[in-house]
Amino acid sequence: MSDKKLKWGILGAARVNERLLPAIIEAPNSQLVAIASRRDGAARATLEKYAPQGFDLNNVQCYDNLLTLIEDPNVDAIYCPMANNEHITWAMHAINSGKHVLIEKPMALTVEDIEAIEAAAINNNVKVMEGFMYRFHPQHARVQEIVASGLIGDVLSVRASYSFLMRPARMYRIANGVESGGGAMWDIGPYAIHSLRWCFGLANAAQNYQPLEPVSVVAHAKFNDAGADIVTSGVLDFGIDAEGRARFGHFDISFERSRKSEYEIIGTKGWVKCHAAWVFQNDVPVISWALEDGKYAEERFAPSNHFNLEIEHFSDCVLNDKQPHLTFDDAKANCRAIELALQSALTGQKIKF
Repeated sequence: MSDKKLKWGILGAARVNERLLPAIIEAPNSQLVAIASRRDGAARATLEKYAPQGFDLNNVQCYDNLLTLIEDPNVDAIYCPMANNEHITWAMHAINSGKHVLIEKPMALTVEDIEAIEAAAINNNVKVMEGFMYRFHPQHARVQEIVASGLIGDVLSVRASYSFLMRPARMYRIANGVESGGGAMWDIGPYAIHSLRWCFGLANAAQNYQPLEPVSVVAHAKFNDAGADIVTSGVLDFGIDAEGRARFGHFDISFERSRKSEYEIIGTKGWVKCHAAWVFQNDVPVISWALEDGKYAEERFAPSNHFNLEIEHFSDCVLNDKQPHLTFDDAKANCRAIELALQSALTGQKIKF
């Protein structure tokens, strides 16, 4: 195995660095070489706050200018956790400077912006991926295995519920309207929509998984004075299956409720549930499943850090010229579903894709 490491730079001092910064340091095929922020001293403070104990801080260059990091020839790849409405700007800067980019979800706020990012990535021959860390935890591979095996039958319904209670330190997430990337739908909604699309595609064989895309959406939301949604719930219609049966995906996201990140898949023979998609590295994840004949089981998994696994995967893709697991097509489809769900919530109408 090669001992080559991908040299990473972090663009911004966002809160998510609490998990991503140590992940870059700890992944065996990655190396943190730089971090930047537009606020004087913030990059250094973030590094000092989140770097694992014993890490030599002198190995990381700290910048007070984002473009300086992007232009650093020692940086191979950039993690972009900027504000949602800034992803397109800074991703394009990085890509056009020849850097590979991991963009925190959502990749961008419009399908057109994602198409621009894709075109730039192809033109500059770099890898770009949307940062859905949860997809790299082993528990989801087990869910996929259960569904693909036919154990719970044909998938006809999926429910995804994601929420956390808004705290004062996070109020910036609802300071701007949805058109600027504010609100729950652009913050935790991407997880819910991604979960639904992924779950409906699981009946395909594990090696040929393709997400199923919805045909229409109806959504309801509570908006604040800034135009940010605080709570959004809705139904994605995934169309009629080959047997003439309806397939619906229910999503429920909120900044007013306690922490929850679960999805449940209901089939013709039974159901399977992931009890927590957001897990910390020392958590013991649990999935459960039950069948029509009364059989019930719970499965527990060894603790695993999905942030570390995400970084290791993307680094491997760059170092060994592999296709990232999360594709541009996936990012565009997820973005379109979010856009139309918000359109439905704003207009009170059913929106067709």
